Amino acid sequence: MTSLTHIATPDGLAPGVNYSHVVWGTGRFIAISGQCALDEKGNVVGEGDPVAQARQIFENLRRCLEAAGATFDDVVKLTVFVTDIAHLPAVRAARDEHLDTVRLPASSAVQVSALFRPELLMEIEAFAVVADR
Repeated sequence: MTSLTHIATPDGLAPGVNYSHVVWGTGRFIAISGQCALDEKGNVVGEGDPVAQARQIFENLRRCLEAAGATFDDVVKLTVFVTDIAHLPAVRAARDEHLDTVRLPASSAVQVSALFRPELLMEIEAFAVVADR
């Protein structure tokens, strides 16, 4: 059985808004490579549309987690790379459709100048911890 502990606000830190400052657990560690808004054929989903791209990314993350025997409940860290920080509300909306907003993972968001294809607006990677098999 996996046990995850979330600490939203450790003593002496400002409250985390939309993330937990600290998450730890015991079990098997899973690293999910950065996912972009690509469908199963490698085509971009939602060109120019941050909402559509964020939804596709979280669907891709769900599929990767499932392949590893995990769910979004097991995610301990998300790293979000966006080409425009203004896309973060779309990321948060898609995230909140998949994750428990009371037990959010640790999180980082970084604005980057570009991703590997110019029509991509964001990329998100995840770390999870599940029970040992």
